[in-house]
Amino acid sequence: MNQRDSQLRAGQRGNNGEKRQKKTWHPKIRFKAKARICDLLRGQSSRTWMSVMLLLTMSYPVLAQPYPAATTDVTPGQMRSGSLLLRMKSGYVIATRMNTDIQAQVSGLVARVTVSQSFRNDGQEWVEGIYVFPLPDTAAIDGFRVRIGERIIEGEIREREQAKKEYEQALSAGKKTSLVEQQRANLFTTSVANIGPGESITVEIEYLETIGYDEGNFSLRFPLTLTPRYIPGAPLPGRKGSGWSPDTATVTDASLITPPVVTRSRDHRISFAATINAGVPLEYIASRYHPIDVSDASGRYEIKLADASTPMDHDLELTWRPVADRAPRATVFTETREGEPHLLIMLLPPNDLSAPVTNIPREMIFVIDTSGSMHGTSLSQAVRALTLALDGLHATDRFNIIQFNSVTSNLFRSSVDATLNNIGIAKRYVAGLKANGGTEMRPAISQALNQPQSESHLRQVIFITDGSVGNEIELFGLIERNLGNTRLFTVGIGSAPNSWFMRKAAEAGRGTFTLISALHEVNEKMGRLFRKLEQPQITDITVQWPDGTIIDAYPQTIPDLYSGAPIIIKARLEHAPKQGDLLKISGDSAHATWGAEMVINNGEVSPGVAAVWARARIEHLMDQQRRGAQGIRQAVIDTALSHNLVSKYTSFIAVDKTPSRPQNLQLGKEQVPNLLPYGQSTQAIFGFPATATNAGAYRFNGMLLVAAALLLILSTWRRRRVPPTES
Repeated sequence: MNQRDSQLRAGQRGNNGEKRQKKTWHPKIRFKAKARICDLLRGQSSRTWMSVMLLLTMSYPVLAQPYPAATTDVTPGQMRSGSLLLRMKSGYVIATRMNTDIQAQVSGLVARVTVSQSFRNDGQEWVEGIYVFPLPDTAAIDGFRVRIGERIIEGEIREREQAKKEYEQALSAGKKTSLVEQQRANLFTTSVANIGPGESITVEIEYLETIGYDEGNFSLRFPLTLTPRYIPGAPLPGRKGSGWSPDTATVTDASLITPPVVTRSRDHRISFAATINAGVPLEYIASRYHPIDVSDASGRYEIKLADASTPMDHDLELTWRPVADRAPRATVFTETREGEPHLLIMLLPPNDLSAPVTNIPREMIFVIDTSGSMHGTSLSQAVRALTLALDGLHATDRFNIIQFNSVTSNLFRSSVDATLNNIGIAKRYVAGLKANGGTEMRPAISQALNQPQSESHLRQVIFITDGSVGNEIELFGLIERNLGNTRLFTVGIGSAPNSWFMRKAAEAGRGTFTLISALHEVNEKMGRLFRKLEQPQITDITVQWPDGTIIDAYPQTIPDLYSGAPIIIKARLEHAPKQGDLLKISGDSAHATWGAEMVINNGEVSPGVAAVWARARIEHLMDQQRRGAQGIRQAVIDTALSHNLVSKYTSFIAVDKTPSRPQNLQLGKEQVPNLLPYGQSTQAIFGFPATATNAGAYRFNGMLLVAAALLLILSTWRRRRVPPTES
């Protein structure tokens, strides 16, 4: 039984994470009720009461229906799909979630995105709203504002503790205020206080992101919901947040990253529009999971969702491809901030550097997640991906399969030869996999990396999972410490995978990550992965900057380059490059030493490059802190404050100067749910569905009625058996 399952089955939490209320009766009331029932029974015949009790007992199952969609006073277990649940002095009421709007502008390698989430307080009391939401794991959040009616409150960046203090002070003073905090690189919390009855609220968050690239295709992904995370570890006393999980010894902030979810919704809807200015003609623009409309206005492409009412249960991803031979193989974008030049560089090595390698035997360790969050379409995608991987094994390869949920198990005791018989056994094993239980990744990763390794085989670990865990940092360190000469490749599965875990785990494993979010794309994306696994990469990459150039560039060490992937560098220079300054990059390929040069003084001006560099620097600093480096906190704060960015140690705070809530009125608190990702099941994740009946209460009451009926039958039978006494 997993952590989520055990918490809920123990009765600690309701369907959406709130504590269940236990009704109690005063002893005197119970005594009077019993006496009244006895009086009534004495005044009626046994046959009459037997009939009544039998009727009640038979009709009671009719009451065993799912919790109704309430519209006024409700409990957390009765929350309507797609609603805010407002906790107030008088109880719980529902406030309707109105809509989410995303506007994106793509120019070159950078996207500027604005996410607007609108809500309305339908209650009669003043409330505070708290909600957890996903963003891309490389997003540089540099803008924040709140619109309440006609009022606009601009956000300002502060150190996290100071921002929290200002928020609490404004909340107590009755001022409208909002706070944005980072919980994970791809998970954030927004708090909005002093929302008046009937008021509408729009929260606007702006961020910058670098465009993805792989095998000639550019891409941009927008997370719309999140898969509930599995929380390992023993529960701790007290809570930092209001999520469904308690904080644990392993995940000390678990209550901050486990918002409630709903399974269906009329209100979790998204509107979306994007503009792509690629600078070159495009062969196509596509959306992998949502139908879109595209218009071309002289090389400026406008994209909108074809469906005006699209549920937020699946990440949205745009892909586009330049016309053949028109895509540049080397580009430089630049922005000067406070006198300091910043560069964003992309260099694509020639395709002919890669050549298939068939003479190097491999040991392939396939690790597949079969936990409850993989139930449904996610497991179908994972099984299909693993089956294709088995078909791609060579006769010289060895392999094994490790599956994990609450426990870890192997198909074979150790790796076996890739014979037709062994592959057949493996395929039958994979076809029978079921999803259930917790997501205990640590034992599976340890087992995959610590098995005795053959010197004659190159070990590659293929890790297939949705990444829905809360102890990501612990797992990154585990991979780095035990990797050795192994390479780890992650395959993210599902409609809303934890992309931060997938990317950073692959980075720690010196491999690549692949995201598969629909069954129809398994062949295509696994094919890309196979090409990376079978073709040699460029290794030992070095970067030589012009003489006299003082730089701060990331990544500081260029990772091994796999087929179809570009080299991307984000740098800050002390002074502007001189005319003709060259950047030189070299590395070892399958054929010989490879090298390239590019001029860096004539880059295209692109607003946002400085923020993208700062985001990369912060990620580098946090990696160093995870590895034990000291003095990191202040360096992160200095970088984030100077570039107006949200980080682990900095937050956005917005405060209205004028109090709006009268001091004599109480303030309620609410938690906003996310829509459960498409294809997933609350029963598999939490142990029972969100639409379950109040089975425990109905079962108990039904048993009481049956017992009462039996007692009456017994009483009547005894009366008939006992002869009358003589007078």
